[in-house]
Amino acid sequence: MIYNKNMKEIETAYFGGGCFWCTEAIFKMLKAVDEVEPGYAGGTTVNPTYDETGDHAETIKIEYDPTKISYENLLTVFFATHDPTTPNQQGADVGPQYRSMVLYTSDSQREKAEKFIQELNDSSSNGELVVTEVKKFDRFYLAEDYHRNYFATHQNTPYCQLVINPKLQKAKEKFNTLLEQ
Repeated sequence: MIYNKNMKEIETAYFGGGCFWCTEAIFKMLKAVDEVEPGYAGGTTVNPTYDETGDHAETIKIEYDPTKISYENLLTVFFATHDPTTPNQQGADVGPQYRSMVLYTSDSQREKAEKFIQELNDSSSNGELVVTEVKKFDRFYLAEDYHRNYFATHQNTPYCQLVINPKLQKAKEKFNTLLEQ
């Protein structure tokens, strides 16, 4: 069992959902999420950077209290706030670093992610299937300092106003009961 600095039980989830500026901002709004950090994972390149991600995806590391928010809730928010049906793309962001990915840290997380994806595929009304990779977590490289808390420190930039803000509004409307009050 892992505990945070306040001696609360925590678990960790890793999601790649395109731009980590967007996913970081969304998951920071959720109650029982202690920390969200952007970085790079899912590949083999050592010490990737924003300009040279290698084979890694932009990923977020989420530390959360599993007694207050479930992994299934995190999966629900993750899949509802990005397009898991487009390979290597989220909106105008194109390339393998923007692929959809769940990195599991336990068999339980793997099983839950695979079941969730299967349910999405089974309920697809338009035939689009989820292309999200589900793979074992190996290593996470923290993104450069200027990527952390990007939305909070750059709210007035065009990207934040035109891309991130609408996603946050959608998440607020759809997941009100999961938000930090």
